Amino acid sequence: MIEKTLESIKLNLEEQNKKLKDMTSKEIMLWGYRNFDNHFAITTSFGIQSSVILHMVNECSLQKKIKIFWIDTGYLPSETYKYAERLINDLSLEIEVLQSEISPARMESLYGKLWETNKSSDLDKYHDIRKVKPLEKALDSHNINCWASGVRSEQTNNRNKMKFVDVIRNRLSLRPLLNWKNKDIYYYMKENQLPSHPLFSKGYSTVGDWHSSSPDSIENEGRSTRFRGMKQECGIHTEN
Repeated sequence: MIEKTLESIKLNLEEQNKKLKDMTSKEIMLWGYRNFDNHFAITTSFGIQSSVILHMVNECSLQKKIKIFWIDTGYLPSETYKYAERLINDLSLEIEVLQSEISPARMESLYGKLWETNKSSDLDKYHDIRKVKPLEKALDSHNINCWASGVRSEQTNNRNKMKFVDVIRNRLSLRPLLNWKNKDIYYYMKENQLPSHPLFSKGYSTVGDWHSSSPDSIENEGRSTRFRGMKQECGIHTEN
C-alpha cells in the first residue's frame, strides 16, 4: 500500500504540490505521516532554526512518534552538541544519531582535511562520507519513503527552486517550512519560548561544522558564510 502511494505521488507531483501549497506547515507534516506512517521521518541538524520543525513534530501529538534522524558529522561546534542536548530534553525527543562508518581521525589519515584544500571536489567527498552516506544508510535500513526537513526557499539559490514535495534519490523530500521567512521563524520561536542556538547571539545565521561555518559579515551572510563561500549545499538536499 505504501509503495503504491509513493509511486502515485511521484507520478502526480504537480498536483500534490498544489494541494500542499494551501496547507499549513503542521498539515504538511501530518500529510507525510498519514501517507507513509512508519516509512516517514524527519531530519535535523540542530542548527540555528532547527527548534521550529522539532517543536512542530511534538505539537502534532501523534500516536506513533515520527522517527527523527540527526546527522552528526563529528565536527559540529561544541555549542551545537550542547544545544542538541537541551532541545532533546526540553522537547522529550527520541533521536537516532547518524554517523559515518569512517571516524574523523581515520578519514583525515586517509584523505587529509578535505575542507582545507579549496577544491569543490574534496568538499563533495567530505559531505558524501560524513553526511549523505550515513543518511542514505539510515533511510534504507528503516525503509523510509518520505523524509521531511526544515529547508526554506530563501536560504539558497537551489532551495529557491524547490517545491513542497519532490523526489531526491528516489525518495520523497518534504519541506513543511519551505515558504517561511526569517521573521516567521523568529515569531514562532518567540511565541513558543524556544531557546536560540548559542551561536546565534554571536552573529551566526546558519551553522554546520565548526570548520565550515562563519558568522555573518558585511561581505557574506546566510548560506554564503558556509564552506568558505565555495558551496551553499552539502549534498543532502540535492539529487547529485
